[in-house]
Amino acid sequence: MKIGNTFLLFFLPLSFIALTFLIYTSDFSIQSFFATCPPHSLSDGSVARTSFEKPDLSILIGVFTVADSYVRRQLIRQVYWQQSGDYSNVEVDIRFVICNLTTEEQKVLVALEIMRHDDIIILDCVENVEKGKTHTYFSSVPKMSANHPYDYVMKCDDDTYIRLGNLVDSLMNKPREDVYYGLAVPCEIEEDDPDFKNRTFMSGMGYLLSWDLVEWISTTEELRNHTEGAEDINLAMWLNFANKGRNRYNNRPKMYDYKGGFLNLCFHHDFIPDTIAIHRLKENLEWARTLKYFNVTEGLKPSKFYHIP
Repeated sequence: MKIGNTFLLFFLPLSFIALTFLIYTSDFSIQSFFATCPPHSLSDGSVARTSFEKPDLSILIGVFTVADSYVRRQLIRQVYWQQSGDYSNVEVDIRFVICNLTTEEQKVLVALEIMRHDDIIILDCVENVEKGKTHTYFSSVPKMSANHPYDYVMKCDDDTYIRLGNLVDSLMNKPREDVYYGLAVPCEIEEDDPDFKNRTFMSGMGYLLSWDLVEWISTTEELRNHTEGAEDINLAMWLNFANKGRNRYNNRPKMYDYKGGFLNLCFHHDFIPDTIAIHRLKENLEWARTLKYFNVTEGLKPSKFYHIP
């Protein structure tokens, strides 16, 4: 497939956690939500399962962050540690995605994180937002996980909180091929619009592709020439040009931005119980208020060593 000027003109309407995570038992402790036999990194950097049993559903979630965000990564690990639900034979593998390490500090401290948690992917790229990191991620995953193909691969930001149980519920009965899933924006464009596909894209807060689309990205050389600019818009362009991602799932209002001081909009609104993802949690207070709504700390046991009113 050649992508040249036609590609550009066609789309003018478009203005890894304390452990590798697996869900497989009913009590959803960290070991059960996220594995008896978790995927593990091999000496060549690829990922393999330690069990021959294929799960009913498997998802890789790549949390895009930067090397220096040590505190944010630890917060995210703690947050996902606390999630609970009732599932069997479902795998969710969460890994932090960064580009090449560049400082003496990073090379030591990130190495320590990897030794402790084994949940970081370091891509061969210069850290960037809109210069191809997303393409590098999706094109690298099939090589890193050749022995461990997932049903879906997700990209999300490190200011996005995913309700993993609701995400799993929403995917259980979805197709496993040609899937493009997220929050369609601009959200003023309704799904019954005859040109909905060409006028919208899934927000970079967090979107998900089926494994076949990830493999397609990794093997389509022409895409490498179209990676600069808004990464979420670019991804929609790639799919639309090739007539791929025909199974599209717009998760409004279950995926949205933290409301804060904003007025209610189609992508800014109050918390809802069946939330799949909340974006723009920039500060710890915003994380705290979000986690409070979802009763994340309700399992805290009383102790003579602390008092939390």
